[in-house]
Amino acid sequence: MTNLEIVKERLYGTNASLVVLYVNGECREYYQNRIKDIKEILQNDKQALKGAIIADKVIGKVASSILTVAGVKEIYADVISKYAIPVLEENTVKYEYRQLVEYVQNNDKTGMCPMENKYREEADIHRIYEEMVEGSN
Repeated sequence: MTNLEIVKERLYGTNASLVVLYVNGECREYYQNRIKDIKEILQNDKQALKGAIIADKVIGKVASSILTVAGVKEIYADVISKYAIPVLEENTVKYEYRQLVEYVQNNDKTGMCPMENKYREEADIHRIYEEMVEGSN
Protein backbone atom coordinates (compact mmCIF):
# COMPACT_ATOMS: atom_id res chain seq x y z
CA MET A 1 0.00 0.00 0.00
CA THR A 2 1.37 3.42 -0.95
CA ASN A 3 1.50 6.33 1.47
CA LEU A 4 -1.24 8.07 -0.51
CA GLU A 5 -3.44 4.97 -0.21
CA ILE A 6 -2.81 4.94 3.55
CA VAL A 7 -4.06 8.51 4.03
CA LYS A 8 -7.00 7.94 1.67
CA GLU A 9 -8.03 4.85 3.63
CA ARG A 10 -7.81 6.79 6.93
CA LEU A 11 -9.86 9.64 5.46
CA TYR A 12 -12.67 7.32 4.39
CA GLY A 13 -12.35 4.97 7.38
CA THR A 14 -12.86 7.77 9.91
CA ASN A 15 -14.99 10.87 10.07
CA ALA A 16 -11.88 13.03 9.61
CA SER A 17 -11.85 16.01 7.30
CA LEU A 18 -8.03 15.91 6.97
CA VAL A 19 -5.42 13.18 7.36
CA VAL A 20 -1.72 14.03 7.45
CA LEU A 21 1.15 11.58 7.09
CA TYR A 22 4.11 13.53 8.41
CA VAL A 23 7.67 12.90 7.24
CA ASN A 24 8.49 11.35 10.63
CA GLY A 25 5.94 8.59 9.87
CA GLU A 26 3.24 9.86 12.23
CA CYS A 27 -0.24 9.77 10.70
CA ARG A 28 -2.89 12.01 12.30
CA GLU A 29 -6.53 12.78 11.68
CA TYR A 30 -8.12 16.21 12.05
CA TYR A 31 -11.79 17.03 12.32
CA GLN A 32 -12.41 20.78 11.93
CA ASN A 33 -14.09 22.09 8.81
CA ARG A 34 -12.65 24.24 6.04
CA ILE A 35 -8.95 25.08 6.47
CA LYS A 36 -8.92 25.52 10.25
CA ASP A 37 -6.77 22.45 10.92
CA ILE A 38 -4.26 23.33 8.21
CA LYS A 39 -3.93 26.86 9.59
CA GLU A 40 -3.47 25.62 13.17
CA ILE A 41 -0.83 23.07 12.16
CA LEU A 42 1.18 25.76 10.34
CA GLN A 43 0.68 28.42 13.00
CA ASN A 44 2.21 26.00 15.52
CA ASP A 45 5.08 24.97 13.21
CA LYS A 46 5.66 26.48 9.75
CA GLN A 47 7.72 23.44 8.74
CA ALA A 48 5.22 20.82 9.96
CA LEU A 49 3.79 19.95 6.53
CA LYS A 50 7.06 19.99 4.59
CA GLY A 51 7.21 16.69 2.69
CA ALA A 52 3.88 15.51 4.15
CA ILE A 53 1.27 13.50 2.31
CA ILE A 54 -2.31 14.49 2.97
CA ALA A 55 -5.86 13.47 2.25
CA ASP A 56 -8.57 16.10 2.59
CA LYS A 57 -12.32 16.12 2.02
CA VAL A 58 -12.26 19.38 0.02
CA ILE A 59 -9.38 21.21 -1.64
CA GLY A 60 -9.97 24.62 -3.20
CA LYS A 61 -7.65 27.39 -4.33
CA VAL A 62 -6.90 28.60 -0.79
CA ALA A 63 -6.09 25.15 0.61
CA SER A 64 -4.00 24.18 -2.43
CA SER A 65 -2.06 27.46 -2.17
CA ILE A 66 -1.38 27.07 1.56
CA LEU A 67 -0.40 23.41 1.23
CA THR A 68 1.88 24.15 -1.72
CA VAL A 69 3.71 26.94 0.10
CA ALA A 70 3.93 24.71 3.18
CA GLY A 71 5.80 22.10 1.11
CA VAL A 72 3.29 19.25 1.00
CA LYS A 73 4.57 16.48 -1.25
CA GLU A 74 1.34 14.80 -2.33
CA ILE A 75 -2.40 15.48 -1.95
CA TYR A 76 -5.53 13.43 -2.26
CA ALA A 77 -8.84 15.31 -2.35
CA ASP A 78 -12.27 13.77 -2.14
CA VAL A 79 -13.48 16.94 -3.89
CA ILE A 80 -11.22 19.43 -5.68
CA SER A 81 -12.12 22.72 -7.35
CA LYS A 82 -10.97 23.75 -10.81
CA TYR A 83 -9.19 26.69 -9.16
CA ALA A 84 -6.96 24.37 -7.10
CA ILE A 85 -5.55 22.29 -9.94
CA PRO A 86 -3.40 24.97 -11.67
CA VAL A 87 -1.76 25.83 -8.34
CA LEU A 88 -0.75 22.20 -7.81
CA GLU A 89 0.34 21.63 -11.40
CA GLU A 90 2.39 24.84 -11.66
CA ASN A 91 4.24 23.86 -8.49
CA THR A 92 4.59 20.15 -9.36
CA VAL A 93 2.64 18.93 -6.34
CA LYS A 94 1.36 15.42 -7.04
CA TYR A 95 -2.38 15.09 -6.57
CA GLU A 96 -5.34 12.78 -7.04
CA TYR A 97 -9.01 13.40 -6.55
CA ARG A 98 -12.37 11.66 -6.62
CA GLN A 99 -14.53 14.52 -7.87
CA LEU A 100 -13.74 17.74 -9.75
CA VAL A 101 -16.09 20.67 -9.12
CA GLU A 102 -16.38 24.16 -10.57
CA TYR A 103 -15.75 25.73 -7.15
CA VAL A 104 -15.86 25.06 -3.41
CA GLN A 105 -19.32 25.80 -2.09
CA ASN A 106 -20.16 28.02 0.84
CA ASN A 107 -21.52 26.46 4.05
CA ASP A 108 -25.13 26.97 2.92
CA LYS A 109 -24.41 25.34 -0.46
CA THR A 110 -25.96 28.39 -2.15
CA GLY A 111 -22.88 29.62 -3.98
CA MET A 112 -19.11 29.92 -3.94
CA CYS A 113 -17.11 29.78 -0.74
CA PRO A 114 -16.17 33.38 0.17
CA MET A 115 -12.46 32.54 0.40
CA GLU A 116 -12.48 30.69 -2.94
CA ASN A 117 -14.23 33.71 -4.44
CA LYS A 118 -11.83 36.22 -2.86
CA TYR A 119 -8.68 34.46 -4.09
CA ARG A 120 -9.79 32.72 -7.28
CA GLU A 121 -7.91 35.19 -9.51
CA GLU A 122 -4.91 35.68 -7.16
CA ALA A 123 -1.71 34.53 -8.86
CA ASP A 124 0.58 34.91 -5.82
CA ILE A 125 0.10 31.82 -3.65
CA HIS A 126 2.55 33.24 -1.09
CA ARG A 127 0.18 36.17 -0.57
CA ILE A 128 -2.71 33.75 0.04
CA TYR A 129 -0.56 31.84 2.53
CA GLU A 130 0.52 34.97 4.35
CA GLU A 131 -3.00 36.39 4.60
CA MET A 132 -4.66 33.13 5.60
CA VAL A 133 -2.04 31.56 7.87
CA GLU A 134 -0.10 34.51 9.22
CA GLY A 135 -2.93 37.04 9.05
CA SER A 136 -6.12 37.10 11.05
CA ASN A 137 -8.54 35.53 8.51
